[in-house]
Amino acid sequence: MTNEQWLEVFKGIGKKMRDGLSVILAQEGGKTPLGKGAGGDKTFPVDKWAEDIVVAALEKAHRAGESFTLISEELGVRKFGDGKKIVLVDPIDGSNNAKSGIPFFSTSLALLNGDTLSTLAVGYVINLAVGDEFWAVRGSGAYKNGKRITTSPLQGISIVAFEASSPKADFPRLMPLLGHAQRTRCFGSTALDLAYLASGALSVFATATASRAFDYAAGMLILEEADGVITDLEGISLDHIVVGLERTVPLLASKNDATHIMALNTFNARKL
Repeated sequence: MTNEQWLEVFKGIGKKMRDGLSVILAQEGGKTPLGKGAGGDKTFPVDKWAEDIVVAALEKAHRAGESFTLISEELGVRKFGDGKKIVLVDPIDGSNNAKSGIPFFSTSLALLNGDTLSTLAVGYVINLAVGDEFWAVRGSGAYKNGKRITTSPLQGISIVAFEASSPKADFPRLMPLLGHAQRTRCFGSTALDLAYLASGALSVFATATASRAFDYAAGMLILEEADGVITDLEGISLDHIVVGLERTVPLLASKNDATHIMALNTFNARKL
């Protein structure tokens, strides 16, 4: 399949999830974890339900002749033939929001032509609560609900989004950046943080804890295709990172190069 055909597969997955979401969230026992997924986080019924939809769609693609490896937060690694392509999936990014009734959680899907982030080819993120769809195909720009998007060209650190999975440890690391912000937000879904940054809604996004590739790969491509910037907290490119279930690096993403330098300098100033 072409990259564009893979994107249509991803969009089909997003539609099925939106269509069935209210039923699964209304079921009793939805807040009780089923165990732990391959990524190490608790698996809730909504996670399992979402992953089943993803796997069914990928099995259909495999039967049609596609060969690839699936890496998913819940089931881990599953080979569909010996092809070099990788489909990187977070079935529900923001599970705690979903089970708590907070309308900010997503499905994140990425296609890579190899095992490093430099080979990202397609990224798709859907806000399952409100239906916003973000996508990008390498070299073809980024889109939100079918309209081309770009990051804000304005310089400055106005609205900063962040994730802090371990607040006691993370806040001291993030405070140099947060202290320069006009406003801060902690939404609970890395994929959506990056997607909304790509659409011009935010200035900077950061995590202090090392993130996993399936959390940010799709959002990374969408952001880069929207003229944004993403590195680790030292300003080092993520392209060399080998994708898998392991945590990789903390993230720093910005709306443009000038703002990214400002954000990096807040961390560097702390070290002086």
